[in-house]
Amino acid sequence: MYAIVEIAGHQYKVEKDQQVFVNRLDAEEGKKVKFDRVMLIDNGKDVQVGAPAISGAEVSAQVERHLKGDKVLVFKKKRRKGYQKLNGFRASLTEIKITAIKASGAKKAAAKSDDAVAAEKPAAKKAAAKKPAAKKPAAKKPAAKKPAAKKTDKTEKQWHIKKV
Repeated sequence: MYAIVEIAGHQYKVEKDQQVFVNRLDAEEGKKVKFDRVMLIDNGKDVQVGAPAISGAEVSAQVERHLKGDKVLVFKKKRRKGYQKLNGFRASLTEIKITAIKASGAKKAAAKSDDAVAAEKPAAKKAAAKKPAAKKPAAKKPAAKKPAAKKTDKTEKQWHIKKV
């Protein structure tokens, strides 16, 4: 059995007794945490998919330790310009161990009654019908053409000035 769960802004595929490194959590070492944003549960026989999350489902875990990840180097360079920049950081992580995956209440949320689905469709059509038709933009008139400027030879003018 596995589940896809959102933990600290990222989605992870987890199984029972699996150790996962996630972004730093605000829980002390040894404490238990629960995650209710379960996107998918697969127990081998059937798959339950949430929209976006399965209501009533949760994943329980225990915080093992807080640590820093490996150093990541960020190197920037612009060729032929003499520009080089080297930065690095170590991500703050939390190691958690998945203790349980519960799917209680998932079937009720996943299966909607036919009446509820039928009631939603006419309401959507009525809302779409109430929208006013979009106005067409006014036709633009072509810009009036300007008369061509008279061309004069500058060298001719300069010649007359010099002669006189």
